[in-house]
Amino acid sequence: MSGVTAAASDGRERPASLRRAVRAGKRIGLLPGAALAVLAIILLSALLAPLLAGHDPQELDPVSRLMPPDADHWFGTDGLGRDVFARTLYGGRVSLLVGSGVAVATTFFGLLIGMIAGFLRLADSIIMRVMDGLMAIPGILLAAALLAVSRPGLLTVMVAISVPEIPRMVRLVRSLVLSLREETYIEAAILGGARLPRLLGRHILPNILPPTVVQATFSFAMAILLESYLSLLGAGIPPAVPSWGNIITDAATTVRIAFWAIGWPGLFVAATVLCVNILGDRLRDHLDPRLAGTGRR
Repeated sequence: MSGVTAAASDGRERPASLRRAVRAGKRIGLLPGAALAVLAIILLSALLAPLLAGHDPQELDPVSRLMPPDADHWFGTDGLGRDVFARTLYGGRVSLLVGSGVAVATTFFGLLIGMIAGFLRLADSIIMRVMDGLMAIPGILLAAALLAVSRPGLLTVMVAISVPEIPRMVRLVRSLVLSLREETYIEAAILGGARLPRLLGRHILPNILPPTVVQATFSFAMAILLESYLSLLGAGIPPAVPSWGNIITDAATTVRIAFWAIGWPGLFVAATVLCVNILGDRLRDHLDPRLAGTGRR
């Protein structure tokens, strides 16, 4: 009897769980849900690279150079006989770290500088002229110039990519603060004697955080692309540390005879950037009250 009851209970619970999953999927949307799943797979494969790779990403095997994908080398080998699958997984660790670091740095400094520029008129003219000067230089050229006068390394690349991205965040934050500064509750807080740090931290920051989080997702995607571009210019992550960018660069000379060596890391870059952009668009639609409830997917 208890077994029948348990079976009946399981029968009632499973459809309820399925209905909850369907409702959650409808709220997220089919395309963003697929993007989230792909991005989760890429992230997990990078985190679990030591367990999944099966080969040392830096191990040279001239006898096995330029081999097509097989049971031992799932993504084939490159011009030096290194396993492309292992290098792609380990390279994902570096490229995703670069994207995350740039997104965090861009958001932090963009919020700090943008709030000051938007609230203090005297500082606004000085800060924005500096930002305009930085934006006048193409991001890839500015990052390459910064790397040319500094010691190559992971941290250096993250700083060099962050500098061109910060002005975009500053301009966004400044525009949001300028619109909020005229609100009644802000004027009431000023009349109530609220100091500037409290005013910015308690009244301004919570209201501008959602759009900046959305912008941070695009900074993440742009950082991964810029790291690849810099590697193609010979100014990216040092070759001793595999990243998607320098894997593509190393394989560029053999693309005609071993397209898999450049195709797989290129596919990972494209999939990551596409998925992050899709999720950023969906997040923007969700957080923007003007788009909420419009049925956009």
